[in-house]
Amino acid sequence: MIDLEFERRVRDAAMAWLDTQDPTRSRLFRYDDVSGFTFEGERIPLLPTQQGIRKPALLSAALSIRTTYTPPGEAPPYNDTVGLDGLHRYKYRGTDPQHHENVALRMAFRHQLPLIWFVGAYRPGYYFASYPVWVIDDEINQLQFVIALDKAEFMTEGNMLGADHRSYAERITRERLHQPLFRAQVLQAYQQQCAICRLRHVSLLDAAHILPDGHPRGFSIVSNGLSLCKIHHAAYDENILGIRPDLVVVVRGDIRAEHDGPMLLHGLQEMDGTHILVPSTRGAQPDRSRLEERYEEFLAAG
Repeated sequence: MIDLEFERRVRDAAMAWLDTQDPTRSRLFRYDDVSGFTFEGERIPLLPTQQGIRKPALLSAALSIRTTYTPPGEAPPYNDTVGLDGLHRYKYRGTDPQHHENVALRMAFRHQLPLIWFVGAYRPGYYFASYPVWVIDDEINQLQFVIALDKAEFMTEGNMLGADHRSYAERITRERLHQPLFRAQVLQAYQQQCAICRLRHVSLLDAAHILPDGHPRGFSIVSNGLSLCKIHHAAYDENILGIRPDLVVVVRGDIRAEHDGPMLLHGLQEMDGTHILVPSTRGAQPDRSRLEERYEEFLAAG
């Protein structure tokens, strides 16, 4: 007999504890970062190690799930995907629906218990934590579960494929998974500092797209991102400054000629001609062809 009150207390405590382990609010963790959670004196590592589905011994239902990091160009070990309804699918462990991990996740579905979803990010060993998430369907014929990132996605089966629902699901996925995952990946690659001015106050940093959402190559990947403080992010988006393919900052001529306070002088004008900081990992460095295309837009706008 499952003790639902106990199951919910453990989950509430685990998610509250995760919040305390995340001072930068990036939700980016390593295994050691999330292995110290205790509940009523018992240590409960939150991140699965070898398995994808984590059910601690003291619980009857799964507590967390894991999607491993897949480097660009490589095939993931499990073909997790997004359905026509805009919702994520999480593949079974193996092909046996009665495997104990699948049973544990099915138990979370039956009792609508929230989970923590660790998504591989940036490089092996780093995970973005999305929580709470819910299993809202068990597609046994496809050997997969349906994952929702928002309680409002608990909808009747007849509504699941509606255009309005898909649009809502896609927006929630962007806001709660893709955008914060992109931010965590980019800030980690740039060592939590602005690529232009080196500001290290994480709460004042953004992950800026080189080519924006909606552009055919405007993917939320690190090589299409820059870690920028909010001032330089806005200046980049507004074509007040551009970044050449050789990584040099160019401030628009009329801005260089203005006379204003110290922010204009030190924050913008003095950045002209400086080189941006780039990640040490080659695959995380800004894509030169994207920088070139974006710089041409800056020149045209100026």
